[in-house]
Amino acid sequence: MGNRLSKIYTRTGDDGTTGLGDGSRVAKDDARIEACGAVDECNSAIGVVLAVPGLPAAVREALVAIQHELFDLGGELSVPGYRAIADAQVLRLEQSLDELNADLPPLREFILPGGGAAAAACHVARAVCRRAERRAWSLARQSEVAPPALRYLNRLSDLLFVIARVLARHESGSEVLWKHERR
Repeated sequence: MGNRLSKIYTRTGDDGTTGLGDGSRVAKDDARIEACGAVDECNSAIGVVLAVPGLPAAVREALVAIQHELFDLGGELSVPGYRAIADAQVLRLEQSLDELNADLPPLREFILPGGGAAAAACHVARAVCRRAERRAWSLARQSEVAPPALRYLNRLSDLLFVIARVLARHESGSEVLWKHERR
């Protein structure tokens, strides 16, 4: 494949618009662009998790696959009518969730984000993923968004929470529990 971007700046967005994957142009704060941008932020936040050395192999493998799927999802959101995320990807997230959650103790209290550098970064990725899901639902109120894409973001935020729990145990051996009544 040749160079896809031979010139990084185009000046075409200087008027406050940006191009969609189908060639049409919309305002830079359009709901579709907000959703694409939040998915991109989520992917970048996962990249920060992956930059932490010493991740368990299963976590690294799952997160790399997710990054590719988030790129696909961004493409889906940027081209009205295009579909890249299917129920099979949602099911794969659910299977990863079940596998990673199986060895964790049941939650009896809320946990605070943290537990080590990778766990804390994963909590940030989870929060960003929830924002991406909210932005995708905002778009869905205005334009068609395929249900698997919306379900994917919902399951992904759950999976990132479980991965953060796994990483907290991997890094520090425990999680920090929220104390309702601090004294």
